[in-house]
Amino acid sequence: MIAPVTLIVGALILPWTGTAMAAGLAEAPPGAFSCSGCHADSLGVDSAVPRLVGRDANAIVAAMQAFRSGQIPSTVMDRIAKGFTDDEIRAIAAWYAVQKE
Repeated sequence: MIAPVTLIVGALILPWTGTAMAAGLAEAPPGAFSCSGCHADSLGVDSAVPRLVGRDANAIVAAMQAFRSGQIPSTVMDRIAKGFTDDEIRAIAAWYAVQKE
């Protein structure tokens, strides 16, 4: 189950997702769109936060686990990562890995 905060964040961010995200809307696992508030889905967006679209799923899973355990220091990702189960993280990571620009 997804934490209620994740659902609220996802609902607030969904209207602002880009075309790459909208193309996969029907297939996106719950919680996937909550990432796009910080992680740009377009190459044209200049951001210090890395893009997730097309990134290796195993790298996303490893990063989320490291944020959750505190191995990677962060301002908010540690709390966000704790709101997802391992299965949810794997599903979101797999979905982002196959998304195209």
